[in-house]
Amino acid sequence: MLILMHPQATLRQTGEILTLAETLNLRPYLSRAQGRRVIALTIEDEPLTARLKGMSGVEEVRPLGSGIKLTSRQFRSSNSVVVVGGDHRTRRVSIGSQSMVVIAGPCAVEDRGSLLAAAHAVRDAGADMLRGGAFKPRTSPYQFQGLGVKGLELLAEARQATGLPFVTEVLSVDDLPAVAEYADMLQVGARNMQNFALLRAVGESGRPVLLKRGMMSTVDEMLMSAEYILATGNESVVLCERGIRTFENSTRNTLDIAAVPVVQRRSHLPIIVDPSHAAGQRDLVEPLALAAVAVGAHGLLIEAHPDPDSALTDAAQTVSTALIADMVRHIRTVHRSLSPLEADPHTDCNGFVAPNIGSRSLDFGCNGKDSDR
Repeated sequence: MLILMHPQATLRQTGEILTLAETLNLRPYLSRAQGRRVIALTIEDEPLTARLKGMSGVEEVRPLGSGIKLTSRQFRSSNSVVVVGGDHRTRRVSIGSQSMVVIAGPCAVEDRGSLLAAAHAVRDAGADMLRGGAFKPRTSPYQFQGLGVKGLELLAEARQATGLPFVTEVLSVDDLPAVAEYADMLQVGARNMQNFALLRAVGESGRPVLLKRGMMSTVDEMLMSAEYILATGNESVVLCERGIRTFENSTRNTLDIAAVPVVQRRSHLPIIVDPSHAAGQRDLVEPLALAAVAVGAHGLLIEAHPDPDSALTDAAQTVSTALIADMVRHIRTVHRSLSPLEADPHTDCNGFVAPNIGSRSLDFGCNGKDSDR
């Protein structure tokens, strides 16, 4: 159920609702929508609904529905902004704000030299974060599986050398403690999008999470997977559209470009696009990246390597770090040119406007704190 507080409701009145929920062993989720505090409870109970309606400060109690709850704009009408990094080691990166976030680096960490070369190149090109896989899920068990913990150590060294926070994939609950110890952001890959034990575990880690859409999953299924993470109390979730499997075989996957505005209409979570896995061919990466910018993606995840032809994983779709600077410049040029199209930051979910290029968020959505408390 969704408890909508009166716009003039006091903190004490809101606190009474939260206390009641906790007394009943329910986990309340506090947010803000349409200029007022809202509290979500993931149950529907008629006696409790009647009791809540009679409490001071409550304006309305409505069903939250059987679909998405915590990821919905009904729960939070302003855009969430996920912050990665920002400690003494790294720059602060905000995903979901007005800026276009570029995350670039090799598909897999192969060795110290190539990783550091890639990290310096993407930083100098203007990328905001580094990507690189230490644990790699491969279709064949005989292909390179990544360096494991050694790869995490090399990513940490690259972070120290460049100041770039990094995102890397976690494959299993068993690997999570090691990955969470090193990484600034955890990636749940397409193959694990519905690994519910892993989703709960990464949520409970408290780390920001990048959730990739499954290659044969719908937008609804991706949002429901995000619910598993948010239900742990971890609100730092970024969605990633990386292409889906269709009958078309001219590209590795079919980039569902419409998923970006569809998600933005339905959810407050940021969404970025991975043009590399969608394309499967390096000459298509930039056109797909620019298309993602045009429809309002909050960021891009791009595979880049100093010598892409020799890359041990996904060589065909990996761009050269020698060319990444031009690509980032083109991306930022298109983003700046579309900035006047941004939606009214006060528009609620019922009047949501897409594309939402560089859209601003209310303070509550940006930092997760109610500014009048």
